[in-house]
This record gives sequence, C-alpha cells and structure tokens, in this order.
Amino acid sequence: MSNHDNKGRYGAGRVALMAVMIAVTTVFTLLIRVPIPATQGYFNFSDVAIVFSGLAFGPWVGLVAGGVGTALADAFGGYVQWAPLSLLAHGLEGLLIGMIARRRTLPHLIMGWAVGSLAMVVLYYLGSALILVRDFFVPLAEVPANLLQAAVGALVGLPLYYAVRRAYPPVEQMGRPVSWTEEGPPAR
Repeated sequence: MSNHDNKGRYGAGRVALMAVMIAVTTVFTLLIRVPIPATQGYFNFSDVAIVFSGLAFGPWVGLVAGGVGTALADAFGGYVQWAPLSLLAHGLEGLLIGMIARRRTLPHLIMGWAVGSLAMVVLYYLGSALILVRDFFVPLAEVPANLLQAAVGALVGLPLYYAVRRAYPPVEQMGRPVSWTEEGPPAR
C-alpha cells in the first residue's frame, strides 16, 4: 500500500488529538454545571472547548470532540437522557465551526461560531420539545442559557485559539489529514 492511499485517513496523531480534545471537552462540561430545573438540563463551559477544537483543528476534530465529549459528560454526570441530543447538537456545532472557519479570517471564524452555535441552540430546543420534554413552551427556558453558553464559548474559545496559534504556530497543521509522501534519500 502506498502512502497516497493514506490521504484523508486518520493517523495515530490525529486520533490521539481527538482523544485529548474529547477529554478536554468532557472536563469543561463537567467542571461547572448550573442546573436548569424546568428542562432538567444544565449550563456548562463545553462550548469553550468545542469552539477551540473546531477553530484550531478543523471540522472533524470539532465534530468528534464536541459530540463525544459532551455526550460522555452527560452520561458520567447524571444527565444520561441528554447524551444522544448532546452528541448531535454539539457535534454539529463543532463540525460547522470547523468547516466555516477554514479560511482563518476573523469574519469566517466569527461566522463559523455563529452558525455552529445557532445550530446547537436550535437542535437542543427541537430535541427537548419533541423528544425529552414533549412541550414547545418549557424548552424555551433553556434557550437563553444555551445562547449564554455559546457566547462564553466565543469569548473564551476564540482568544484561546489566537493565543495558542501565536505561541505554537504548528497548531495549524494538527488535526489535518495526512498528506505527506515518502521519498527516497536525496540524490548525491
């Protein structure tokens, strides 16, 4: 098998990066939780890790870190009924942030955050209204908390991304598909 067959596949480094970002997202989700009694959900800081993951490492790391990290936190933290919805809502959030922010300009970074966050808020509302709470009025209590959570994600995650990128420029290459080719020794 040639190295060209490996393009786009997950190398060991990328899988390890995903595992680390899943753990970071899980910890940020569990670190501080503010319950929302009406919907049996909670406010947390997961979006900081999700925004950072999507911006720094691209859509696939954002998808996996956001979805799996928050679902694990829900399962471990006693909110298991929210785990499938968190997997979808935060996974889509991380994916959209990473996809739209690929150009790395400030407008694209902000647009990625805005679209990803809006998708997360809408999915949580619809999932709660249609499946978990089965009421269209009660889940409205969670919308402001989800919007605040998304805003905190941008206010901390975006500067964190810039700080890490400035301190460690190779971060731009982490999480990207493997694209190297093996060549023989240089000719003499």
